[in-house]
Amino acid sequence: MSFFEKKISSRRIFDGKILKLDVDEVSLPDGRSAFRECIRHSGGAAVLFVKEGKIALVKQYRYLYGEELYEIPAGKLNEGERADVSAMRELEEETGYKAEKIIPLCRIYPTPGYTDEIIHIFYAEGGSFVGQNLDDGEFLGVEFIPFEKVGEMVADGRIKDAKTIVAYYFYKDKFLK
Repeated sequence: MSFFEKKISSRRIFDGKILKLDVDEVSLPDGRSAFRECIRHSGGAAVLFVKEGKIALVKQYRYLYGEELYEIPAGKLNEGERADVSAMRELEEETGYKAEKIIPLCRIYPTPGYTDEIIHIFYAEGGSFVGQNLDDGEFLGVEFIPFEKVGEMVADGRIKDAKTIVAYYFYKDKFLK
């Protein structure tokens, strides 16, 4: 049996700077119809940057959760921008570091129940400090935390961000065997 759902129609409800909201009517595998609320997002890029055995984490207040979170540097893809270029740009903007090399780790679908967002996760190393260049209205701190401590922070729940957790485990599996 196929579980494919075919789009019948789509109606744009909201068209914002970061996301768009559509309500799509779909035909279900059994022939009935249903509605899907779809958040359309250009996607994002994130980078796990390692320098001298330490991972660069940004700490910033996340309004919707009402708390400060530790995350790897990340941001939205600009229109037509390659994910690796976005990851390098975000690393430099948020941490001030320009990496020597960048390697793809994985792609994740963070919330497939209601958004088409894809986050491209990379690993980067080396490079030099060129100066932080935060976006207007962006406030965050940068901490270089030893790899082992990041693992402890993931295990005890201090790191809650999904892309950061995924990047940590992919890096550990691919580069620390």
